Amino acid sequence: MILRGGTVIDETGERMADVVVVDGVISEIGPHLAAPAGATILDAEGAVIAPGLVDLHVHLREPGLEESETIETGARGAALGGFTAVVAMPNTDPPLDDAALVQSVLERGRGSVCDVHVAGCITKGRAGVELAPLGEMYDLGVRVFTDDGACVADAAVMRHAFEYSLALPGAVMSQHAEDLSLAASGHLNEGEWSSLLGMVGRPAVAEETIVARDLALARTTGARYHVQHLSTAGAADLVRRAKSDGVRVSAECTPHHLVLTDEACRSFDPVFKVNPPLRARPDVEALIDALADGTVDAIATDHAPHAAESKAVSFEEAPPGVVGLETALAVAITHLVSPERMTLAGAIGALSWRPARLAGLAEHGRPLVPGRQANICVIDADERWRVDVTQMASRSRNSPFDGWEMVGRVRHTVLRGEPVVVDGRAQR
Repeated sequence: MILRGGTVIDETGERMADVVVVDGVISEIGPHLAAPAGATILDAEGAVIAPGLVDLHVHLREPGLEESETIETGARGAALGGFTAVVAMPNTDPPLDDAALVQSVLERGRGSVCDVHVAGCITKGRAGVELAPLGEMYDLGVRVFTDDGACVADAAVMRHAFEYSLALPGAVMSQHAEDLSLAASGHLNEGEWSSLLGMVGRPAVAEETIVARDLALARTTGARYHVQHLSTAGAADLVRRAKSDGVRVSAECTPHHLVLTDEACRSFDPVFKVNPPLRARPDVEALIDALADGTVDAIATDHAPHAAESKAVSFEEAPPGVVGLETALAVAITHLVSPERMTLAGAIGALSWRPARLAGLAEHGRPLVPGRQANICVIDADERWRVDVTQMASRSRNSPFDGWEMVGRVRHTVLRGEPVVVDGRAQR
């Protein structure tokens, strides 16, 4: 296979080049290469050839919630969005809190059009009381541990998890940072719009108190700590200062928290209900600045599909979450890439090599050089298109960007040398 006529952008820089792939591995890269006899030719003219995207935070809902999503449909949506690897969250039914359940999901994910990796629970049943068998899950390849959807509220339990992780090289304790004693009864950001709409809010301090506590524990133990779906200016500042002090901390932001504000909730449309909630404009601007200066390491979708009937209720009754795998790249290119904010390479890095490194995925997000496994996406950064949820691969349709005009779309996705998306169409 040859990807012809593109501009390669990876961690090493930018150059015009063709990419030749033989037996799943990049064999040659450079300008104006001859196509091997009988090679498949993928047109990359006017497009960017980049390492495949990596999503640190997706909900594939299997096992137990297959009416909203399956590993197969989620992986297909990921491939269409340019992702060659995703990390599936463990808040399934039952939760992924032991080796047998993790192994089951890994086996179901084998052969998918996107590599499916698994995050394991920090505590049994995500109850925040007793540590799950972290070592057994680690032996299966799990490197990210989280009770996502629930916060490990007990500081002693979280400290124990940090200390245990020190014996697991490359392991990271990842936290849904939210003090439920402050936020449990709320439905949107506590602020101007919660007051105007007459609804109980979820305050920024609920996130910031947990982030501050966990940073103190990470500093004390020397363990790695990752903040999921960072959403407030205060939390971003805490992470920034901790990084400057040498704390081993990383953070992610979602596309929706980088673009939307709590004003969207004025429509009472449950599609805008997420957790953590959409915040105020100053928070959004602070998150963009944090992404640009490296405080925030990665853009992660927090892809959270819900069956249509579960969102077809009042705002207060609806579950939180949006789908995002097929729109993440376009949201970043459309709303973040600019001379004032960040380069295209910076946006791709936040979606590719930076999350790959955080998750310990050796074969994804790496520079495109001969001898490396061909996990690649080709991006037409100038293509204009309109989001249409009815055309998405996901089983669910809860996208806050439905009907939005976007710039930037995936043309091809290549997984281990196999074209799984060609000209924007899934191949299987």
